[in-house]
Amino acid sequence: MSDNNNTSPRILILGAGSVGCYVGGRLLSAGADVVMVGRERMAATLRDHPLVVTDYEGFRHETRLAPERYQTEPQAAAEADLVLVTVKSQATIDAARQLAPHLKPGTPVISLQNGISNAQRLREHLPEATVLAGMIPFNVLQKAPGHFHHGTEGHLMAEGDPSLAPALPWFEQAGLALEQRDDMHSVLWSKLLLNLNNPINALSGKPLLEELSTRDYRRCLAMAQAETLQLLRRAGIPTVRLTPLPMALIPPLMKAPDWLFTRLSGTMLAIDPIARSSMWEDLEAGRRTEVDWINGEVVRLAEQLGTTAPVNARLTELVHDCEQKRREWPAEALLMALKQAR
Repeated sequence: MSDNNNTSPRILILGAGSVGCYVGGRLLSAGADVVMVGRERMAATLRDHPLVVTDYEGFRHETRLAPERYQTEPQAAAEADLVLVTVKSQATIDAARQLAPHLKPGTPVISLQNGISNAQRLREHLPEATVLAGMIPFNVLQKAPGHFHHGTEGHLMAEGDPSLAPALPWFEQAGLALEQRDDMHSVLWSKLLLNLNNPINALSGKPLLEELSTRDYRRCLAMAQAETLQLLRRAGIPTVRLTPLPMALIPPLMKAPDWLFTRLSGTMLAIDPIARSSMWEDLEAGRRTEVDWINGEVVRLAEQLGTTAPVNARLTELVHDCEQKRREWPAEALLMALKQAR
């Protein structure tokens, strides 16, 4: 890594789908040295189309990628000074196995993935790397081939480590400030509480703003969140504030009548009207979802505590059913299905 503060460290993004391409595009907009590694399907898209990244606040950057900027094999990890892992949770172990032969000892690797356990799984397979838990809270949707749009609020977080220092200014310049934390386990559980909306949004078939503006869908979310918060209290896992409201107050807000929710929700509804969850995008594309690493994490926590999480278990089942045969759930029907599960 160069000592020249004007020279970017080499940042490799493994699993460059929607989230990885967005983060990569933002870093490239600041002049960072970025290499993305992903599927041939995405490589072909970016050969035919420019990489365009936009956000709900009006940011836009467009660039034509040189061939070396998007690759399909992980050998480029050998030159990486920092690795961001953005693969789906079910691909974490495969990603670690791809990286292992190439990484320099001590290379920082940040898991920017959903769920709770991905950083630990990476550590088990990358013992010589500096693996750090991270969190990317916002939604990214592919609006058109090569165009990735950030539609909701939030900023990046990761475990603090001195090895990140050379890269931090580049995230700042890119408008993606990376906050270092010493409480990432609580951060990840707090983010998961918000991500419990992903299956509800996917099952609804509606954009996030429309879904969250419908009280019965919010009541479904409140049930899943309240169940999770109860388990977290039993487990002694604190939450942290990722929204203007403390996490414990979000379920009551979700249950509020529409007029009151709209008045009190503030920036929680600062959502692009086209934004949807990544789980909806996976169902539409016929892909396996990450529900086992979102609601499934709650079910596993309940099992560890010798109890059950019937609402989150039912949501997991419904999403798996939709993976086999797509179905959209009206709000009233979904609420009834969750009530019956309790």
